Amino acid sequence: MTDNRKTVLIIDTMAAAGRTLLEDRKDVRVVAFPMSTTADQLLEIMRREPRIDGMILGVQKIGPDQVAASKGLQVVARIGVGYDAIHVPTLTQARIPLMTTGQANSPSVAEQALYFMLAFAKRGPQLDAMVKAGRWMDRMKLMPTDLYGKTVLVIGCGRIGSRVVKRCNAMEMQVLVYDPFANPEAIAVLGAETVKSLDAALPRADYVTVHCPKDDKTTGMIGAAQLARMKPTAILVNTARGGIVDEMALAEALRAGQIAGAGLDVLLDEPPPNDHPLLKMDNVLTAPHMAGVTREAFDRMCAQAAKNVLSVFDGNTIKENVVNQDALKS
Repeated sequence: MTDNRKTVLIIDTMAAAGRTLLEDRKDVRVVAFPMSTTADQLLEIMRREPRIDGMILGVQKIGPDQVAASKGLQVVARIGVGYDAIHVPTLTQARIPLMTTGQANSPSVAEQALYFMLAFAKRGPQLDAMVKAGRWMDRMKLMPTDLYGKTVLVIGCGRIGSRVVKRCNAMEMQVLVYDPFANPEAIAVLGAETVKSLDAALPRADYVTVHCPKDDKTTGMIGAAQLARMKPTAILVNTARGGIVDEMALAEALRAGQIAGAGLDVLLDEPPPNDHPLLKMDNVLTAPHMAGVTREAFDRMCAQAAKNVLSVFDGNTIKENVVNQDALKS
């Protein structure tokens, strides 16, 4: 008997908030695959299925082979907002919309950026270790600093960056924004100062936090030359994408005392090799690409990803969540 239901491939860790939306539909069949599935393994799964109508992905890579193997793919949705692992031109050529989860994880990423700033300012990890080691009386040797009155440079002022601006304003910081695509009037309304030159703004900043997409123009945006322009007391935060910051240049800048520290939620290779120089530095705080993956944000993202897929099936595509708008052209 022919199964006319639409088949949707999803990661097996998808939250019930999204999975239930799919499973409650009688016209949808859900096929889960392990979060650790590689692109080649995913290709084999797709080849075994008669047809794949939709996909909800985590970090999996999608290219021409996977699209060809789907035999009728209608939509690809990401649980998140990044899509550098997906070959967008292939999807666009096939008129397949690539959809992200909009603002679902934006508050969480903004909070992580602020956490990194506070952790360095208040010396959280070091003071915790000091107390636990019985070195209470050494406390004046490692004095914290304030965010109050400090200058922060926010690179990228979209869904996440604009929230970072608001949180930094609440800490009574002076906020600079570098974003060639943002409206200076809108930035002024947020209570920040627009800067037109990244190189000119870097020497002013006590904190630099990255919130731009990764593309040909932003890859390596923060390299040796930019790091050399920063204050020796400055902290660099990256919760955007690995590769926007040149990691080897960053390691050298930290070793040389060109900047004071770095908070990194993302790296070029994830997971990174065990001998990565940044992992061996006391003035680097890291997280395993979890800024946008709080319990609440993951529920929101999974629900939105499911809604994205169903909107395409139902002929009411949520256009504002489509990355490749040209795929919607008839």
